[in-house]
Amino acid sequence: MNFSEAFKLSSLLCKFSPDGKYLASCVQYRLVVRDVNTLQILQLYTCLDQIQHIEWSADSLFILCAMYKRGLVQVWSLEQPEWHCKIDEGSAGLVASCWSPDGRHILNTTEFHLRITVWSLCTKSVSYIKYPKACLQGITFTRDGRYMALAERRDCKDYVSIFVCSDWQLLRHFDTDTQDLTGIEWAPNGCVLAVWDTCLEVRILNHVTWKMITEFGHPATINNPKTVVYKEAQKSPQLGLGCLSFPPPGAGAGPLPSSESKYEIASVPVSLQTLKPVTDRANPKIGIGMLAFSPDSYFLATRNDNTPNAVWVWDIQKLRLFAVLEQLSPVRTFQWDPQQPRLAICTGGSRLYLWSPAGCMSVQVPGEGDFAVLSLCWHLSGDSMALLSKDHVCLCFLETEAVVSTACRQLGGHT
Repeated sequence: MNFSEAFKLSSLLCKFSPDGKYLASCVQYRLVVRDVNTLQILQLYTCLDQIQHIEWSADSLFILCAMYKRGLVQVWSLEQPEWHCKIDEGSAGLVASCWSPDGRHILNTTEFHLRITVWSLCTKSVSYIKYPKACLQGITFTRDGRYMALAERRDCKDYVSIFVCSDWQLLRHFDTDTQDLTGIEWAPNGCVLAVWDTCLEVRILNHVTWKMITEFGHPATINNPKTVVYKEAQKSPQLGLGCLSFPPPGAGAGPLPSSESKYEIASVPVSLQTLKPVTDRANPKIGIGMLAFSPDSYFLATRNDNTPNAVWVWDIQKLRLFAVLEQLSPVRTFQWDPQQPRLAICTGGSRLYLWSPAGCMSVQVPGEGDFAVLSLCWHLSGDSMALLSKDHVCLCFLETEAVVSTACRQLGGHT
């Protein structure tokens, strides 16, 4: 595993282009576009104010920079660096900005979610959509880019509207049986639209009958001996990086790879660290705050906000808990490798954690001082990922899965 040098970064704004050729990052009001292979700067754009959001168009030809405080969006072209576009929402303000799937329209949400303004880069025409709801995921497009679903809130009730993206005309409008709609999402085939309330529990549904298959509970104590529980533990620093750090089940203390933390396989029953939610305050830490399917749909990773240090990995084929990783610090985020069932985890410290069915890895991120990994994002190839700290970004280059799996087995990984 290798790491690039660290580059300056602001506000955790760093994204790979959809085609995987470029890496965009922001340093205050400057947008830097690098070649992914050489990390050489290809373009340097200067915006009118500090950038608060960036997003690539689906064809990787354009990138938008949103400056919410100024109500501005600037669009830059990679093919024609001298071309640029400025969108000013004026007194209406700006709280969100995104691309349409065709990469030629921009959807801006005004302050107080009064409306969405659709700007065309080709015809310079403008369309308006009223009543967007302020929720976590209120806009979703079908994969073919033909339709957009929008969550709405009017007269104290939740609704969904379906629009045709070619002309932004309303196709369908209906109310939803929700108390407080939190998000919407199209099925991959675009035939079904899912709408959900707050996600306090994780339930698995049949995609044909839409009946519940099972419900995944997140108990504070793990009792099933078939579930592998990895617990991160501190150890004294030694020379060298060291990647994998846990002994096989039943093994006594022995030489470990040099590392400041290690994974140990705990014997059940295992009690996880829990937090008692403060229910008399707004937005208490309770329920499932994060979940993601692996790219092959064999595994589901979840985080229960009541046990913030733990990542739960579920076997979807057998509908059972496969593994639990309990970290020393609360889990900030996790993300699956887009090419294989390999999960990357960060906790805000200077270490990167990887899980696969072959075992776990704990890796120190090199650099001057501690590189506190606050977020991460995979390259579409799965061969590398960007690690983001408060003020810097570096790239982590991974070995192939075969090499990693061999290392896991040689150093006592669980298979």
